[in-house]
Amino acid sequence: MELDVVELSRLQFAMTAMYHFLFVPLTLGLSIIVAIMETVYVMTNRPIWRQMTKFWGTLFGINFVLGVATGITMEFQFGMNWSYYSHYVGDIFGAPLAIEGLMAFFLEATFVGLFFFGWDKLSKRAHLMVAWLVAIGSNFSALWILIANGWMQNPVGAEFNPVTMRMEMTSFFEVLFNEVAQAKFVHTVSAGYVTAAVFVMGVSAWYLLKGRHIDLARRSIAVASSFGLASALSVVILGDESGYSATHSQQMKLAAIEAMWHTEEAPASFTLVGIPDQEARETHFAVHIPWAMGLIGTRSLDDEIPGINELEARANERIRSGIIAYDALETIRVDREATDPAVMATFEEHSADLGFAFLLLRYLDDPREATDEQIAMAAEDTIPGVMPLFWAFRIMVVLGFAFIGMMAYFFYRASFCGMQFPRWALIGAVAVIPTPWIAAEMGWFVAEFGRQPWTVDGVLPTALSVSHLGATELLITIAGFMLFYSVLFVIEMGLMVKYIRKGPYMDVEETDAWMARHEHRLRTHDGNVPDVTGPAATPAE
Repeated sequence: MELDVVELSRLQFAMTAMYHFLFVPLTLGLSIIVAIMETVYVMTNRPIWRQMTKFWGTLFGINFVLGVATGITMEFQFGMNWSYYSHYVGDIFGAPLAIEGLMAFFLEATFVGLFFFGWDKLSKRAHLMVAWLVAIGSNFSALWILIANGWMQNPVGAEFNPVTMRMEMTSFFEVLFNEVAQAKFVHTVSAGYVTAAVFVMGVSAWYLLKGRHIDLARRSIAVASSFGLASALSVVILGDESGYSATHSQQMKLAAIEAMWHTEEAPASFTLVGIPDQEARETHFAVHIPWAMGLIGTRSLDDEIPGINELEARANERIRSGIIAYDALETIRVDREATDPAVMATFEEHSADLGFAFLLLRYLDDPREATDEQIAMAAEDTIPGVMPLFWAFRIMVVLGFAFIGMMAYFFYRASFCGMQFPRWALIGAVAVIPTPWIAAEMGWFVAEFGRQPWTVDGVLPTALSVSHLGATELLITIAGFMLFYSVLFVIEMGLMVKYIRKGPYMDVEETDAWMARHEHRLRTHDGNVPDVTGPAATPAE
């Protein structure tokens, strides 16, 4: 990779974004799991469920605070490293981010404080409402951020204004209900739920292996496995929806994921494995599943999915159309209100392809002077790196199906085998704790790397979006972020390990007393309550 300003800016944003996303999935999922546990506590009045809520809520709080710290730096980067992007599309992109900050984040942050400090000050039902508001706020934040990101993938509800030389919003509701944004939201939050479920199961399995906090661990596995099974199934189903939307909104990305070099007869086959060779434009040792890609991508047996070569040829045509739009735009910039209506009509006819003409600015200052060779080079630039996309997608998919199997097994053992789990299964649950983060990072890599060379697909190339910075400045800030984030990572891991080892330390006496009475009832069936804590024993519920 050439270390120019564009590539360094991409590297810095990718590093900070993917690091931030280490915290996001666990925050999304734990917020829901904690709210579920507190709901059971309020319904049953059993202290063990309050203890579970407080314990897992503590781990949620640690993750939430550090996630906020890493997320703030990302938004500053839009102004620092991507100033032209912020200028060009800020009217659209800034709106959902502003709503996220004003509504979702304030809701979440406000009620997080009430959740942790309101146990003795709020009624049970009031505190339960707070827990669910924290969960709703967390997921609301994800919604607005993914609406902004979804618009970058599929820029609807906006158009270019040749007078202001910027993109402007034409329909907020089209941006809000963008099919790509909605599919990304439900897919991403479901992946977060799976991440939290695997985390809770893994930590609980570790307790069972150590013979500690048995009752809390078994109940936590029961909640996590049922919640995780539903979420894992949702991830696969909603991932299929994302693939379907990409068929008509991001065809080049879909073709690259499949290493589909040529358009196949409908219905297209799915490439299970293979070794894509981008230089030779073929996939070596490919293993195909007939019809599968056609059914996934088009949900029909007679619709084609265009291949990379055909899409590159379309890009060549769109670049030539964009040059016409660029030429008309240059006239409009000079003449302004006095622009000839015929010139304006020409621009309107070709304006949808203006962004493709901007791809030529990588090779020359004026796209109108481009040669056929330069146009061909710009068209080839629309093909993202096929090999990394191909395998990142398959790693994500394999892990997704593995989570379904894992959750189904633990759900069966929790529901029908008295919450008894074999030692090998517990060891496996501990070992797979990192895997949902791998799957989530692979998903984001596919989404963002697959969009290249565009910051806003088909509208603004990445090479035009950066600020006028020097490579030295970027290298210094990258080094600073790496140091800062390394310190935060050590703090995060240290705190999480500390509190996991410490275990559920709150409400211990009350919970132990209730469990002793509960076990006595199960043994004797006489309804009598033994005096297990002396004169200060808590009355039986």
